[in-house]
Amino acid sequence: MNFSPLDWFVLVATLLCIILYGIYKSRSSKNVEGYFLSNRQMPWWVVMLSIMGTQASAVTFLTAPGQAYTDGMRFVQYYFGLPLAMIVVCVAFVPIFRRLKVYTAYEYLEQRFDIKTRMITSLLFMLSRSLSTGISIIAPALVLHSMLGWDITITNIFMGGLLLIYTTSGGARAVAYTQQLQFVIIYAAMFAAAWWAIHLLPDGIGVAEALHIGGKSGKMNVITTGFTDQGFDWKDRFNIWSGLIGGFFLTLSYFGTDQSQVGRYLTARSEGESKLGLLLNGVVKVPLQFGILLIGIFIFSFYQFHKTPAYFNLAEERNAKSGKYAKLYNEAEQQYHVLQEQKATAITGLAAALKAEDQAGIDKYRQELDLHEKAARHQRDSVKSIIKLANPGSEGNDTNYIFLRFVGDTLPNGLVGLIIAIIFLAAWGSIAPALNSLASCTMMDFHKRLSPQPMTPLIEYKWSKRYTVIWGIVCIIMAQFAYNLGNSLIEAVNILGSLFYGPILGIFLVAFWVKRVGGHAVFFAAALAEVVVLTVYFMKIVSFLWLNVIGAVAVILLSLMIQPFCKRATVAASAAPAEVPAK
Repeated sequence: MNFSPLDWFVLVATLLCIILYGIYKSRSSKNVEGYFLSNRQMPWWVVMLSIMGTQASAVTFLTAPGQAYTDGMRFVQYYFGLPLAMIVVCVAFVPIFRRLKVYTAYEYLEQRFDIKTRMITSLLFMLSRSLSTGISIIAPALVLHSMLGWDITITNIFMGGLLLIYTTSGGARAVAYTQQLQFVIIYAAMFAAAWWAIHLLPDGIGVAEALHIGGKSGKMNVITTGFTDQGFDWKDRFNIWSGLIGGFFLTLSYFGTDQSQVGRYLTARSEGESKLGLLLNGVVKVPLQFGILLIGIFIFSFYQFHKTPAYFNLAEERNAKSGKYAKLYNEAEQQYHVLQEQKATAITGLAAALKAEDQAGIDKYRQELDLHEKAARHQRDSVKSIIKLANPGSEGNDTNYIFLRFVGDTLPNGLVGLIIAIIFLAAWGSIAPALNSLASCTMMDFHKRLSPQPMTPLIEYKWSKRYTVIWGIVCIIMAQFAYNLGNSLIEAVNILGSLFYGPILGIFLVAFWVKRVGGHAVFFAAALAEVVVLTVYFMKIVSFLWLNVIGAVAVILLSLMIQPFCKRATVAASAAPAEVPAK
């Protein structure tokens, strides 16, 4: 990748602007309400952008175009349950959290159940969020290490340190205001990349033709049912049913019980503005995600007319070409390029036939394209096999590198630096509120709740900043640990939340709507439900989205089954005669 001085200037200038803007906007009161909730004075549009910025991580922008390139548009079904979840959050969660003026979502659980339920739920959140945050830190660093050769440890510490500057100094206010600027820069740069991919298509090939090429290659599969000849495939990750049902439970838990999101809409000036920010996020998120995936389709169409890398991970490609498998790799790469040229000829003929409305030509070139596509896919599998031979530790999956390889190989100087900058901005946009939420749970659910001595607002504020720094260091260490375990953890961030979100959501659903269940029953039900979720996951019975449904439903059913035994134990204890002290 050619990284010019102009790219360095754009990268550094963009990141510095974000940091300085965050510090400038971070004039919050020196108390926990100002630090964690920005004194509950954020307007709805800042709340909406903050919610969206928290939800979108660097992994999203790096992998979504590559996901569409390899697997088509069906990933968008992952978000189909989100609009309905926003309505439920607005109706059931927001009014309670706002009325009780909680700092964390888990404060409510102590009032409804007991302190152990509050703490175990907060602990589950902190475990899942810290692991996810560590992976979110390493994800862009891994790619930049691969593409630019940056040292992974220095990248983690330096970029994590810059993030901590405005997150620690400004708290929720700095996070919210920097996220709105990050949002604008990120989406402007992403759509600039999409325009560039379309601009580089041959004369006579426009948006309509690019979409037709993608559709003919099976990439425009926006709606899939998940049904096969053997019935419904429960292991199919992305279909309309897993998206509507599993996605609904996932996003309901994420927005309703995850403090990194709850903390965003609790900063709003009123209950109405909290709801407006959430509802608009539900309306805007799906089309925006559709647009990000569509970039992958345009990149796919671009590579049908230009030389396509046989493997998109540049570091792995260089390793294969320099080792003992170099000759084997070069031969496989050359064969792949021959097939790509044949496919490009068929696509050019198809585009001409479409313009001329020549049905016979359309049918002919579609058949040719199908044959060339299957041959090219088979040859790519051969290339991946050689990559694994050259590096047995390789995951053999270059999906995460497709977008960045396109950026480095084709975009003009300056725009490359901006795209690299948005990788960091997207990472910061999701990591900063995560650190803020981890610190708030540590401070409010544990430190302040268990402290024997009352604290002044200033002391609470200082401890809150300390916890933000501590969690930042912990997550940077986790990121380095994640790197040492291997690249496959980039994909784990999409699954990790589903291992915990179901039981956490189940606790809140019982709290809201199953009034006869008490703290002991829901505590043991949540523990058992977590065991059920982990068992189902490791046995690979269903795809990860269904884990959220299983976890939530298991907590509800198990708590109803356990509650009668808890009542008996309570009655037995109260009926037992008091022990007579010895004389």
